[in-house]
Amino acid sequence: MSMSPEVVQQVREAVNIDRLLDTAVKLIEIPSPTRSAGKVADFLAQLLTDEGFQVERLDAGWSDAPAVIARMDSGAPGKTLQFNGHLDTVHLPFVPPRIEDGKLYGSSASDMKGGFAAAVEAARAVRDTGLLKSGSLLLTAHDMHEKPWGDGKQVDELIRAGVIGDAVMLPEYFCSALPVIGRGMTIVDITITRDGEPMHEMMGGREQPNVIVAGSKLVSRFAELDEELAKITHPLAGRENIFQGMMHSGEIFNQSPTRMEIKGTRRWLPQTTFEFVQQQILDIAAEVAEATNTHIDVKFQIARDAYQIDENEDIVKAFQSAHEGATGQQLPLGAKPFVDDGNTFVRLGGIPAITHGPDAKGAHTVNEEVPINELERIANVYALTALAFC
Repeated sequence: MSMSPEVVQQVREAVNIDRLLDTAVKLIEIPSPTRSAGKVADFLAQLLTDEGFQVERLDAGWSDAPAVIARMDSGAPGKTLQFNGHLDTVHLPFVPPRIEDGKLYGSSASDMKGGFAAAVEAARAVRDTGLLKSGSLLLTAHDMHEKPWGDGKQVDELIRAGVIGDAVMLPEYFCSALPVIGRGMTIVDITITRDGEPMHEMMGGREQPNVIVAGSKLVSRFAELDEELAKITHPLAGRENIFQGMMHSGEIFNQSPTRMEIKGTRRWLPQTTFEFVQQQILDIAAEVAEATNTHIDVKFQIARDAYQIDENEDIVKAFQSAHEGATGQQLPLGAKPFVDDGNTFVRLGGIPAITHGPDAKGAHTVNEEVPINELERIANVYALTALAFC
């Protein structure tokens, strides 16, 4: 499958970088921390309506910011390609948009309003060229993505409602490889407690069950588990792992505390189930609790499950053809380093998902930036992929 130079040129001429940047700036101008993306969703819905797309709204489990659903149909039978993006941002101080030295700056410029604006421009380019002769395009945008504030339920509910294409593309900030596999991830939130009140070490504190010792034993057991997990590998995705990034206990150096908190992550490959991961950690926690006479409560906040797609899927071939047409080269196959909604489209929706976005920097910081030429590249790649796939 290859793109004709004539089609590549028509799409390139149809992509309007000023229009793309205007859309990106207007999206970024509207603050939208997770659980509060209603205003930016309303703006996007009106913009797409004004552009002539068929637009509808669906609560999808979060009526404060109903999801935006836009369609463009060729009028002839064929496959549907979906562009999906989240409009919510992490909870950091808002940075207004600005364009400077060939880059777009501002909150969510990288993650992911810049990339989604490029996907919108791709849909416009497909429309303006008139080259879509079969099938259709589906654009979806939503809230409730970013952890720990969101739970991903809007994407889940969209999928359950049948609002999915035959394949989906997500313009998150990853572009060095074509990801055909991704690990699952859960946040692991552990609370260790003992009976009684806090005590001075010399006034009975030393005789109490020690939550810090219990926490140390638990972390040591996790370190042993991590050594075993290192043996579970995939040539593209690497290894499974368990990690602790936060530990806290005590109010003062000579007091026996009653509580300790540990927080970290567990990541796994597609051959492992979340249920197995969950039980594995619960079993270790129960053993440590019994040995230390403490109580250990474990809560899991699953981000997304692991997934894998077949490298021979039509969407993979269409994407590689489009990427080669737009850039002169195909991408190597690889693994997605983070979790995103693509994991769920594969596992829950049963459709192949490709995460590919601009080479952006500063995601989840106050210093987000994306080169303008990268946004233009994404618009071209997405438009050409739609033409090749549908």
